[in-house]
Amino acid sequence: MKYIGAHVSASGGVENAPLNAHELGAKAFALFTRNQRQWKSSPLTANSIRQFRENCETYGFKPAHILPHDSYLINLGHPEQEGLDKSREAFLDEMSRCEQLGLDRLNFHPGGSLAKIGDEECLLRIAESINITLDKTHGVIAVIENTAGQGSNLGFKFEQIGFIIDHVKDKSRVGVCIDTCHSFAAGYDLTSDEAFTATFRNFETAVGFQFLKGMHINDSKKGLGSRVDRHESLGKGTLGLEVFKRLMHDPRFDDIPLILETPDDTIWKEEIQLLYSL
Repeated sequence: MKYIGAHVSASGGVENAPLNAHELGAKAFALFTRNQRQWKSSPLTANSIRQFRENCETYGFKPAHILPHDSYLINLGHPEQEGLDKSREAFLDEMSRCEQLGLDRLNFHPGGSLAKIGDEECLLRIAESINITLDKTHGVIAVIENTAGQGSNLGFKFEQIGFIIDHVKDKSRVGVCIDTCHSFAAGYDLTSDEAFTATFRNFETAVGFQFLKGMHINDSKKGLGSRVDRHESLGKGTLGLEVFKRLMHDPRFDDIPLILETPDDTIWKEEIQLLYSL
């Protein structure tokens, strides 16, 4: 079964996110558990935690179908110690918030070298950052999102994600989120049956479907291999609708959160209905 939703607002408190998802007719959702553009945020209150859990139960949202996203500021491969320490502290806070809310996964962008260290050194720093955080938390999976490869960002090649996972000690607590727009921008074609099959054969070899814990469902404004991260509404970009039809018919993408991050939130309800109709 497919669990489709969107990255909904948690304005006014995390407890509002499941309400906003329910209003869209979603069976899954993503959220920020804190302000994604600040290094530090106020702790979650006991009341917010309680109401979040109650609202999830009321509307049938299980932890396996909720994909919280961490702050955009965090770079777990930062080449400078001060930036690395700040990122690791913030990532630990994000993982701890998920633990408090009863969630079992946290989606994050792996990070980048800022062109100051080599790619392998950066990837090893990311893996080390994950290991440090997993040692200090319980039950929450660190879910690496593939990137478009914009700038010095790593994780745009499946092999880079596989390398990080290879260096994470507890394989039961690391996973992957595939973003369709990022994949296409990074050079993974999805626009024909043959290309779709080849791309996910590559993913199986380099990473493995056992690590797939979620997807971001986005069309792309830019072309194949552009290395530019620009999301577009479904069917209005360079990917087209056929790729999403393939995803909806493929059982390998069952039972994980499939999350819209398309730019026009006023049509998310229609896009969710469209995906289910496919």
